[in-house]
Amino acid sequence: MPKQPLTYFVVTLERGDNWDNKRSMREQKYWDEHAKLMDAFVDDGFIVLGGPLDSEEKVLLIINAESRQAIETRFASDPWISEGVRRIAKVERWQILLDGRQ
Repeated sequence: MPKQPLTYFVVTLERGDNWDNKRSMREQKYWDEHAKLMDAFVDDGFIVLGGPLDSEEKVLLIINAESRQAIETRFASDPWISEGVRRIAKVERWQILLDGRQ
């Protein structure tokens, strides 16, 4: 019997208008609050994988959520989003058909 494909969302965050180019990612305003929330999102299974890409201008997140609206609602509580340090650039549904971890 074939397995049911997994479906996640791929979320790309980019630097917002309030990103300070003179500071590293961990030196940005609201870092501690943001990091604590991201850890909570991982702990409750909302974020499956995540991290910055290359130059840290963008972040890629694999999200386990019911809908795009659910993602936007959860991220509204992130001070980096609400204060314009980062913004959601793209949300795409991702159906996993190949999984080499098995």
